[in-house]
Amino acid sequence: MTREIVLRIVAKLLIPYILLFALYVQFHGDYGPGGGFQAGVIVAAGLVLYSLVFGLESARRVAPRAALDALLAFGVLLYAGVGVAAMLRGGNFLDYGALEHDPIHGQHHGILLVELGVGVTVAAAMISIYFSFAARRRSK
Repeated sequence: MTREIVLRIVAKLLIPYILLFALYVQFHGDYGPGGGFQAGVIVAAGLVLYSLVFGLESARRVAPRAALDALLAFGVLLYAGVGVAAMLRGGNFLDYGALEHDPIHGQHHGILLVELGVGVTVAAAMISIYFSFAARRRSK
């Protein structure tokens, strides 16, 4: 009983920092190592920790299937939308320089949006995969 309380308290303390670190990795990715994929995996790891400590059903209430499906679609559409927007502005697909009046600003904004799309998609996909495997293990 005491170990469970300690785990819950430690998890409640750690998970916000895990998610904060994921945001740092997400938005620092165009300046240094990191980016959308790494941030998505870190977010998923935070939810996996939550699920292991508080239970699968509690984690499913935090991240319901419909929300995960919507986030999967949103991330892919954001990624593709940036590419299509660049084409509509006269550039090639994912030619970020065409997105703004100044190519430098376009590069910055374009990569932030693309990495955000990747991060959202990876987080939702990893959480969905975890839920699928956790549910199969539970049913055996």
